[in-house]
Amino acid sequence: MSATAATAERFDNHWSYAEEVEVLTFDLNGETFALEAVIVQEILDLLPETAVPGSQPFVASVINFRGKVIPLADLRLAFGMEAAEATIDSRIIVIEIDLQGEQTLVGLRTDKVNEVTTLAKSASEAPPSIGMRWRADYVNCLVKRGGEFIILPNLQAIFSSRHDAAGAAN
Repeated sequence: MSATAATAERFDNHWSYAEEVEVLTFDLNGETFALEAVIVQEILDLLPETAVPGSQPFVASVINFRGKVIPLADLRLAFGMEAAEATIDSRIIVIEIDLQGEQTLVGLRTDKVNEVTTLAKSASEAPPSIGMRWRADYVNCLVKRGGEFIILPNLQAIFSSRHDAAGAAN
């Protein structure tokens, strides 16, 4: 399957069940991202982190979430952005996603959590195949709202490629 066909398939699958999707929007490095609200478990103030020696910079630490140790991912690093210091607005979004057939809790570090909102399929489009500063497979789609684009990341691709890279390094 070509990269363009794979992108189109991801895009179509994302909207296969509805004309609208409820999302939680958040900021990273001045860009607005969104996650489907159904995968969000909780929004937390920053918590103490424990560094994991030898781990990938993208998931370099863990946090204690309700008595469970869960990885804390920095999507900034996955998207090739500079790491940033936490601010008063920084939050952790705890999500549950299927990673290699297993439901997994993951914390995502964000600059700011904005709102829960509804995005329409009619306002969405697949990421362009050229001109993107990020890997196209890391973006499910872009949704135009007002004068901005909201980025829906492809968490499966991000975590799978990072897991594969970590496995190859061992």
